[in-house]
Amino acid sequence: MNSSIEMQRLRCLGCGGDFPPSDGLTHPYMLSSSGCWAAYGVLLAREFQDRTYAPLHRLSVDAYAVQHPGVDGPQARNSVGIHLSKLCLVLEYDWPTGRANAAMVAITAKKFHYPWLVPPEVPARYSVQMVIEAQTATDHLAAVRLWAESVWQAWATHHPTVRQWLSQMNLST
Repeated sequence: MNSSIEMQRLRCLGCGGDFPPSDGLTHPYMLSSSGCWAAYGVLLAREFQDRTYAPLHRLSVDAYAVQHPGVDGPQARNSVGIHLSKLCLVLEYDWPTGRANAAMVAITAKKFHYPWLVPPEVPARYSVQMVIEAQTATDHLAAVRLWAESVWQAWATHHPTVRQWLSQMNLST
């Protein structure tokens, strides 16, 4: 018989998903429930333990970071700015992930001071939960792509700003 504690789920402040409670640990500046952060740990473990799950690893990182932006502060602003920029390069400009990963290093090195972008009122359609439910590497990669696309779309009001940042950085988009 399940106790009420086992049945309890907590709503994540970042993605809006419902997750079982975990050990209470969360990221230092990304706002999430402990269960969501634990689910992301499961995703990372899968991607690091089996390389067939890893080709879109950095897209997983970008989707999670943007979906859990935290509160206005220099670290959160830069995190969201950098990860949104990478989502734009991959999803909108069709850059291969390897090229976008290299650009992310260049973006970070420029030490651009991103402004705070107000997070979307309506969360992305998908979250880390959908990805960890994938049963095969192929399904996992498809889920990562759908998740990243849904996160990028949730931030649609800021797409012109992200495109402007990228054009200012002369990345040859």
